[in-house]
Amino acid sequence: MLAECSRAPRWPLAAAALLALVASSTVSVTGQQDPNPSRFRFKTGIDLVNIYVTVTDRDGRFVPNLTPDDFAVYEDERPQPISHFANERVPVSLGLAVDTSGSMAGEKIASAREALRRFLEDLLGPEDEVFVYRFSERPELVQDWTADRALLTRRLGSLRPKGGTALYDTVAEAVPLAQSGQHRKKALVIISDGNDTNSSISVEEVRQQIRQSEVLVYGIGIDGEATSGWGRFPQQRPPVRLPFPWPWPGGNGRGPGRSPLPVPTTPGGSSNDDRVNEEALSEMTDDSGGRTEVIRRITDLDLTTAGIADELSRQYFIGYAAAAPKDGRWHSIRVEVRRRDVHVRARRGYVAS
Repeated sequence: MLAECSRAPRWPLAAAALLALVASSTVSVTGQQDPNPSRFRFKTGIDLVNIYVTVTDRDGRFVPNLTPDDFAVYEDERPQPISHFANERVPVSLGLAVDTSGSMAGEKIASAREALRRFLEDLLGPEDEVFVYRFSERPELVQDWTADRALLTRRLGSLRPKGGTALYDTVAEAVPLAQSGQHRKKALVIISDGNDTNSSISVEEVRQQIRQSEVLVYGIGIDGEATSGWGRFPQQRPPVRLPFPWPWPGGNGRGPGRSPLPVPTTPGGSSNDDRVNEEALSEMTDDSGGRTEVIRRITDLDLTTAGIADELSRQYFIGYAAAAPKDGRWHSIRVEVRRRDVHVRARRGYVAS
């Protein structure tokens, strides 16, 4: 377009300048890699659906060096052209939500502080920004967005366990803050050792809020009696078996109506509020493209947080122009990799609002 302007010197200068401005705002949909994806913004009014994709082999190792041609994206089971793609690490806006209820006293809180210190100082990039929530009977923002690692470490060192567990209320406050981060990639890491006992909202309300954001949500449950042994290779964990259709890629999805999640019980049938609720954590993490991991030993917390940091640095970014109208409804997303023996995890949909 600009070349044609140069061959027509009789055009008014103002018209040429206007055409140059229009050309500079045009969105490329060629499927080529975006040279600077962290600064990308649509200028044409078309909404870009952002997807971060984790690809692992059968042993849980990340699969590198994939190209746009290796991926297929489906919205509501209809194929979509990939307009933007990147495979390099980009800065992340990361929130931490740390359980400081009474059950976290002693070795648990000490190990959590040390694991998060290493997570912040050694595993994240210097340009990453972080905020920290603590929660017991209620949420408390102990540190707003900052890249100051020393300040964050001091804030974590001041956490003292007491009281109950307002997990859902905390996530409901933390997700909008994470969504406001300055970087395109946004994530929230939740660390908790118990079931929610103090929140005023439900896990379903939190799940719907997460669905309307672009935040990758990760849950770490600390449970000394947990039986799942997938900590070293979390990507190979099978989906949680819940009593309703689960929108796993290739599945049927589910509507807004559903049965409430079961409350964990002891063998005698009584409610056991002290045990971590893995189903509830998975409710909050899995639609987003994140995951939940339950560890049996507090010493595994360091390995688990390191795994999340590694995952955030190895994800593929895919962008495509939203196909759905702005109808306020949930539209499913399915991402495939055109090769065998790999596991693909990505957000399962978005709300077109």
